[in-house]
Order: sequence, then C-alpha cells, then structure tokens
Amino acid sequence: MTNLTQAFHQIFDTSEAPRRFFAPGRINLIGEHTDYNGGYVLPASISFGTYALARKRNDQKLRFYSLNASENGIIECDLDHLSYQKAHGWANYPKGMVQYMKQEGYAITSGADILFYGNIPNGAGLSSSASLELATGVLLEGLFNLEIDRLQLIQIGQKVENNYIGVNSGIMDQFAVGMGKTNHAILLNCQTLEYSYAPMHLQDYEIIIINTNKQRSLADSKYNERFAQCRQALQDLQKELSIQHLGELSTEQFEAAKHLITDPVNQKRAKHIVYENARTLEALEKLRNGDLHAFGQLMNASHLSLQSDYEVTGIELDTIAAAAWEQEGVIGARMTGAGFGGCAIAIVHQDAVRDFKHHLKQIYQDKIGYEPTFYTASIADGAKEVTEEEIK
Repeated sequence: MTNLTQAFHQIFDTSEAPRRFFAPGRINLIGEHTDYNGGYVLPASISFGTYALARKRNDQKLRFYSLNASENGIIECDLDHLSYQKAHGWANYPKGMVQYMKQEGYAITSGADILFYGNIPNGAGLSSSASLELATGVLLEGLFNLEIDRLQLIQIGQKVENNYIGVNSGIMDQFAVGMGKTNHAILLNCQTLEYSYAPMHLQDYEIIIINTNKQRSLADSKYNERFAQCRQALQDLQKELSIQHLGELSTEQFEAAKHLITDPVNQKRAKHIVYENARTLEALEKLRNGDLHAFGQLMNASHLSLQSDYEVTGIELDTIAAAAWEQEGVIGARMTGAGFGGCAIAIVHQDAVRDFKHHLKQIYQDKIGYEPTFYTASIADGAKEVTEEEIK
C-alpha cells in the first residue's frame, strides 16, 4: 500500500500532518434482505475498509481525492454547493455526509482536503459505500471537534444512501460499520435498533471471503424490485394482520396467513424474509453456545432460501456455495450482501484453507470462465480515528 501520509502531502501540496481515520467494511453472517423488512441481521465489521486522511482548510472549499480513482483527480466543491452531481461519481458519498451533517446542525465551519484509500474490492457487496460514508462521518467528527451520538451518525449515513444516492437499503451496513467490535458479531433488530454483541469464537476456523468478481451495482440491480415486492406482500397481509413489517411474523404466523398474499412470487419473497429472520435468531443462540457447526448449517439453509425463494444469487454465487459445501473442513457457506454477484463467505478449518481455495478456484474457473478472489477476514472494530502505525 502506498504511504498514505506521503500521498496526502504530494496530492494536496502541503507539509501539514493530516488526521487519520478508518471505517471497516462488513460481512453479514446471516439475515439477508431482512434489514429493510424490520427483521434481524447478524453482521460483523471486517479488517478491510476505507482510510481517510484530512486537514482543515482556511476557506470554504472541499477537495476530495481517492487513490482508488486517481484518474478522476481532485474533485472540488464548495461548502455551500453540496448538491448531488453525477459527474462527481464516488465523491457524492462524502459530499452527502457533509450536507446532511450540516443540515442536522453540526458546525462544519471550513473546507477540508480529504484523501481516501479503500482496500475493499469495489462492487463486491462488502459495503464499500457505508464504509466511505462512516469514514467521512468520523473524520468530520474529529476534524471539527463535534460530539455526535454514534447512532445518529449511522442514521445520517443511511439517509445519504437512501435520499442523496437513491438506494432503498436498510440500516444494517452503516450500523455494522459504525458499531463493529473485534471478534464479535452484532445482532441488530432493524425495526427497533436494539442490538447485542455475539462472541465469534472461531477456534481453529477462519472466515474466508470469496469474491465472484462479477460486478454489481445496487442502484442498478433488482434490489429495489425486491424492496417493492416485499412492500406489496406486506400490504396484502395487512388486510387482516396488524403488522408494520414482515419481520414481525413468526414462521407459524406466516404459514397461517400466507394465502393473503395474492401474487405467488411475492409470497416466496415474504417466505424468505420470515424464515431467514427465524434462522438469524437461532444463529445467535448457536454462537453464544459456541456451536459453530450448527451455525454453519444455518448459513447453508440461508443460501438455499436466497437462491430459491428470494432469487438473488445467480450462477456465480451458487457455483461457489455448492462447491464450498463439498470441500473438506467447511462447516458453512453462503452468499453475503445483496447478491446478484458480489461475495460469498465460508467458515473453513485452518488446515483446509489451502486445498479449499485450490479446489474452488478450479471448479469456478471451469464453470464461469474466470477465477474468484479470496480474502481472509478478521473481525475488527467499527469506524474510528487511527494512528499512522495502525494504517496497514
């Protein structure tokens, strides 16, 4: 990795030492597409993420630069002109954070020079956008000496995603990035925002992230279509049930009322949400009991539901999951994130990791025509200021 401090000095032509911040990416262990349906999710923040280096300026100018998009050069705007600009591309995420934090009354009194560097694979579904949002949030908090409740910062990040960028995502990504804790997963009730931590005692196992290398874009994908299908299923159920979200239903309640959902496709979508929610609560229990093998079985069941009932996996993710299930030393594997490409995760015994990667690469290459990429993830802290030594 380039020396980020040197890069900052060079790009912004300054010898002033920047402040340094980091926000992780996230994996979701189980509980997929339940977040915008008022259900439970079980994400964890990971050691890959977004670094942000910044210094305050003496004027009202914001200057953004990303080492991941160096071809765009420095993107500039003024503190009084923060509206979404298609030409600004990736920089709309930090711009949106500045605008919404100002709207919430936080005193961002001058411009800033900000350098970003992310080591999350772009478009992989590991939440690079929430990482970028929260990196900007903690940066503004630190730079301008603001006192911001962490939950409010998370909610501002979600508002940027929903209203500024235009993606109907739930709060899980920003929550996991903002509230992460080393070696713990977070059980989050997306309706009430109540949460608790679950220890991840992996013992001799590792979490391997497998990137399909099929690019996916949430805004352009069928994500918003699934959102609408769940909304329609909920409206059908509300004719007789007093509920606000699909996530409120137990599996028994759903089975008794599913006939109310007139469209068979929407009924399948709702079935996934209700059963996935139940799996997520069971998964928490298994983790707390240290039963990794039972947790792995729930991961497998989650993928099958996402494949057949929610239909968001696709041939790439299904090839990886099916191949992983056959490998020695694997106790569970599933897609993670919104689907339609992106990543899968597998819990693999340390002694089997080398063979696992070798076999999966071969199977995937033969069927899909190109190779997947593997990452070993450790579960890390949420967004925070870091020292130069902590920048790996």
